[in-house]
Order: sequence, then structure tokens, then C-alpha cells
Amino acid sequence: MSQDVVADGLNQIMNAKKARKHEVTLEKHSKILRKILDLAKEAGYLDYQVLGNQLKVQIAEVHEIKAIKPRYTVAVKRINFYVRRFLPARNFGFVIVSTSKGIMKHEEAEKQNIGGCLLAYIY
Repeated sequence: MSQDVVADGLNQIMNAKKARKHEVTLEKHSKILRKILDLAKEAGYLDYQVLGNQLKVQIAEVHEIKAIKPRYTVAVKRINFYVRRFLPARNFGFVIVSTSKGIMKHEEAEKQNIGGCLLAYIY
């Protein structure tokens, strides 16, 4: 376990998926990790519940969900470069960007014409 709660949580989800488990309980979580899981939940990749100070994550349709390290800061014109770098194909998953207007998908950040810090990708 490192000090990066987001990367640790996403790694635990991927390890559970590789072990063919359908749910995993995360002991450590943060608001940023919950917002990332909210975006994944909206897209139908997984579902989660908050139970006290634990997160119970049910894995559904996710192929891969990983944190981007280092967290690159990008202008809106350069987002597409990193989308092509991290995602396997067009319109297949999304990159999660932390902007001044909040945490959102890369498509929404491009529509609003704002750049930010790349947090994770999911497909």
C-alpha cells in the first residue's frame, strides 16, 4: 500500500477482476476515488456502496481501470494525444480529467474547452 489512495483502490479492483471475483471491499478511499467510481458507475462499468468507512465495489463490465502516473497536466488541445495513448480504440472507454470545474470525462472537458490533470482511464 502506497500513499496514493486512488491508485491503490483502482489496483485492488483490477486485482479482484483478474482473480475472477465479482466484488471487492476497499478499506481506504477518498472523495476523488468516489468521484472516479461515480463516473464508472454512470457508464455501467461497476457499482459501489459506502458501508461505514468501507467501499464495497461490484465489478460488472470493466476491462481495465487504472490510475495515470504521473498525473500529467494537459491543455485542452493535448487531451486527445493522451486519449490515444491510454485507450485501445476510439469511442471505447474514457479518460478521467480533474479540471477547475470538477472531475469529468475527457469528452466533457473538451466540450467545455478546459484542460486539467489526468487521473485515470477506464474501458
